[in-house]
Amino acid sequence: MPAFRITPAVADAFPDTLIALVTATGLRGHEPWPHTTAALADLEQQLADGTWQPADETDPRIEAWHTAYRSFGTNPRRIRPSVDALGRRLAKKGSLPRINPAVDSYNAVSVRHGLPAGAFDLAHVTGDVDIRYADGTESFTPLGEPDTVEHPKPGEIIYADTTGVLTRHWNHRDAHRTRVTEDSTHVAFALETLHATRDGDVLKVAAEELQGLLAPHAEQTTVHFLSPAQPRASA
Repeated sequence: MPAFRITPAVADAFPDTLIALVTATGLRGHEPWPHTTAALADLEQQLADGTWQPADETDPRIEAWHTAYRSFGTNPRRIRPSVDALGRRLAKKGSLPRINPAVDSYNAVSVRHGLPAGAFDLAHVTGDVDIRYADGTESFTPLGEPDTVEHPKPGEIIYADTTGVLTRHWNHRDAHRTRVTEDSTHVAFALETLHATRDGDVLKVAAEELQGLLAPHAEQTTVHFLSPAQPRASA
């Protein structure tokens, strides 16, 4: 089982980071997930009714990621944190994309709580995963672009295993290699905040909500938390 680790340099730069790692084994992605279907429909209905709207860049949860992106040289209005891009898409189109049940589940939880989320098919992860600064030698193939190879700039924060980069710009985009499909059976989901003091309770509620969506369709689910004080957890 791979371990996920926040490296000391990232922990020092972002000392209030808290990441929920929700792991599911024995996932059954080909069966109906009615609770996920309902969660997506509920969000879209609330938006249509005007009773709820997704967090935007004026929200402290999103603003914190914009500040972090700028700190490592990324323009967050051109390359947006995942939750920011997802919320903007929902606000504009009135609906969330339907990818597959596992991805739809974390998208719903992400946008509901204003927290970035991602996922990794652990069958395609090699070795442990570090959340670290790029040195410029790494390679990344973006989700949906299997013939594209990018190289993160030195100093950009990435998720990386022993083969290459799993996410760019911390949480802007996931890699094609570790994408989650209906066939994925062992998956690690990450939910993130840079302000645990303020938003730690929101993160924990979101992790429980995601676990609740996954559990009926998995043999086992677990939740671990990564922080500068506890920088390592096994998936």
